[in-house]
Amino acid sequence: MVKLNYNERKHLKHCFSTVCCFLFLFSCGSDNNSIKDNHVFRYNEHKNIGSLDPAFAKDNADIWAVNQLFNGLVQMDEALDVQPCIAKDWSISEDGLTYSFTLRDDVFFHKHSLFGKDSTRTVKASDFDYSLNRLIDKQVASPGRWVMDRVEGFSAENDSVFNIKLRQPFPAFLGLLTMKYCSVVPQEIVEHYGSDFRSQVIGTGPFKLKRWEENIKLVLRKNHNYFETDANGTALPYLEAVAITFLPDKQSEFLQFIQGNLDFLNSLDASYQDDILTTQGVLRAKYTKAINMIRGPYLNTEYLAFFMDAEASEIQSKLLRQAVNYGFDRQKMMTYLRNGIGSPATGGFIPKGLPGYNASIGFDYDPEKAKALIAQYKAESGNTTPELTITTTSNYLNFCEYIQRELQKKGLTVTVDVIPPSTLKSAKANGKLDLFRASWVADYPDAQNYLSLYYSENFAPNGPNYTHFKNELYDALYKQSFTETNTKKRVLLYTKMDSLVMSETPIIPLYYDEVVRFTRKGVSGLGNNAINLLELKHVKKL
Repeated sequence: MVKLNYNERKHLKHCFSTVCCFLFLFSCGSDNNSIKDNHVFRYNEHKNIGSLDPAFAKDNADIWAVNQLFNGLVQMDEALDVQPCIAKDWSISEDGLTYSFTLRDDVFFHKHSLFGKDSTRTVKASDFDYSLNRLIDKQVASPGRWVMDRVEGFSAENDSVFNIKLRQPFPAFLGLLTMKYCSVVPQEIVEHYGSDFRSQVIGTGPFKLKRWEENIKLVLRKNHNYFETDANGTALPYLEAVAITFLPDKQSEFLQFIQGNLDFLNSLDASYQDDILTTQGVLRAKYTKAINMIRGPYLNTEYLAFFMDAEASEIQSKLLRQAVNYGFDRQKMMTYLRNGIGSPATGGFIPKGLPGYNASIGFDYDPEKAKALIAQYKAESGNTTPELTITTTSNYLNFCEYIQRELQKKGLTVTVDVIPPSTLKSAKANGKLDLFRASWVADYPDAQNYLSLYYSENFAPNGPNYTHFKNELYDALYKQSFTETNTKKRVLLYTKMDSLVMSETPIIPLYYDEVVRFTRKGVSGLGNNAINLLELKHVKKL
């Protein structure tokens, strides 16, 4: 039995009080305001939410909430294809530089007294002009400012036509515009609230903000004036409300889900993964009557990275870098440490599900090859006791200890150093770590997102090239990919670049992640997607 101290008991009591508060909120009240439980979708956000302002929708917790409240010109479907949203259609000039969007005329902002007589108004092209200017405003300091780096300019041609001109062709640009950073916001509301807009948001989304008590509860209510309909012409969304709690402990979150107090669970934590899943990643029989499980590819590559500018001879040795890649069984690792969730990364850095992925360019488990490479290094370098230190956070300690054990069997001494996430983030950005665990989740569904990590002009701390990998041919191909408008040729460039990275081995891909979602029986329409975006407008509860 686990014993809790006073503060832990107090915290747990607070967590359960929060859930009870939500149950009370949605089961009581006057006849006019009460909502039936089967019309409320309940989930927990253990990381808290920093802002509801789309210009600051950087983390998943923020993005999920913002996605219910705001819309942009375009949106992604489950297959990650770009679909119309506020823009009903668009055209692209032959040179690939000018994008012209035609807006719907039936999109209204959520009601607010500042809009005047009707308490609302339609979205116009000038609203996008304001919203994107705000995104690039240095005083606003949006973390999404980079989305507009390739944009030369934009303007509202009239109320219903909005034009964007790029500096150079960029085929993935429409994908960038689906990011929540590019959502439309009303100027009069933003300027009225100033920095408080983060908690007083007015958008166009399927739900509107009802109440937010930070770190305690967030309540969204149905937008009865929403513009989208389903395939049968029925107005969306189906739900009347969304209730979000903020239990920080994943074990408590799991218990609330199992007890039926939450409708949805997205995380798979080590504290309960063996209880809910078999080692093959199948839902255990005791839960099949109450729970549904949804699995699908996730554009997230988990990996170890070498700092290529490190002085240590072990890091500079391609022989040892290859030996590490050959030296552990990724399939075994996934079975016993991830309950079969995810795929062994035996391809390159580009994950499964993205054009450019190639399963044949990586490393399979080959213990004899690993031993031979380590022996060759020892003979050629004269270093008979090579040593590596893997730096990680506690969440990934089990993976690193597994790799440590496997490599030591092959003749390579490995130390594992565990540090806080904030320390690791700073140290890897500033070149203080020789070998460290990392992950990369796609900002938008294009392989350039991943390949930017190995472009030499993106050296950290000013860019995402944490390995300081540098290759002239790679740089040339990377630049070429921005101007290649033929999709098949561009994908071939992506694969060639990924192959170059793997041949030089600045990284050790571990696995390609999966989105795993659990819902209570009776929940339908949630779906799944490879960027793990939470889409609630099609959800129903029985």
